[in-house]
Amino acid sequence: MSHSLPAPLRALLPRRFRERPPRVAVVRLSGAIGAVSPIRPGLSIGSVAGSLERAFTMRGVAAVALVINSPGGSPAQSHLIHRRIRTLAAEKNLPVYAFVEDVAASGGYMIACAADEIIADPTSVVGSIGVVSAGFGFDRLIERIGVERRVHTQGEAKAMLDPFRPEDPADVARLKRIQADVQEVFTNLVSERRPKLPKDGENLFTGAIWTGRQALDLGLVDALGDVRTAMRARYGDKVDLKMVADAKGSLLARLLRRTTPGGIGLAEEALSAIEERAAWARFGL
Repeated sequence: MSHSLPAPLRALLPRRFRERPPRVAVVRLSGAIGAVSPIRPGLSIGSVAGSLERAFTMRGVAAVALVINSPGGSPAQSHLIHRRIRTLAAEKNLPVYAFVEDVAASGGYMIACAADEIIADPTSVVGSIGVVSAGFGFDRLIERIGVERRVHTQGEAKAMLDPFRPEDPADVARLKRIQADVQEVFTNLVSERRPKLPKDGENLFTGAIWTGRQALDLGLVDALGDVRTAMRARYGDKVDLKMVADAKGSLLARLLRRTTPGGIGLAEEALSAIEERAAWARFGL
């Protein structure tokens, strides 16, 4: 209770009551990155900015711990979250630790790289430093059932990769160039944040994944462990691990979002759930 008292009053207490244990703000970043659906939003700068701000401005905080469990997703949102963490860490001059639970892959690993140290469980899945685009082609299906696709555009690339039209090699080539550009940003970010990565040996930028124990040997993580054990070892047994709750709004508010203009229906919601599950399934989870 003494740590909540004003400093003048706390000074009147016996020493054993005056001393504050070190405080570490804990932010949980869990889920696919990007817009999954209105009812089940994924991680985005909009959804985590408030939690991050509260963590870095918490009274008496000595460090910020990020507990990450994400298969990745939107590269833009991953990069925005990464940059926000680094900006706040520099402004507040606070160390940041990332703790990997089940998986920190692709964009999840990009976010983990915002930390000064990355700690994983030996059985965590880490890596997937690459870029992927996936979709479906329905052109043969609609031809079989007698549906004619009509698309009118201004700009020859406006209907790029339309799933209801045969795949165009020019579209694929353009997509590959976009992916290469995003991959370069990702590769440079990891190389900058992980300067101790071996310069020779296994190529770590192929999109491959590793266990936490393998990732330690490769330099992708700094240690093995969990947030409680690691922070107690670093800041003492009395460390105050303060969880920062994310503000999602009331259940009613989230349900009402389904009825707003531009909202999605049950079919789209189901498809979003399948896509999110597929993202986790790539890592055997």
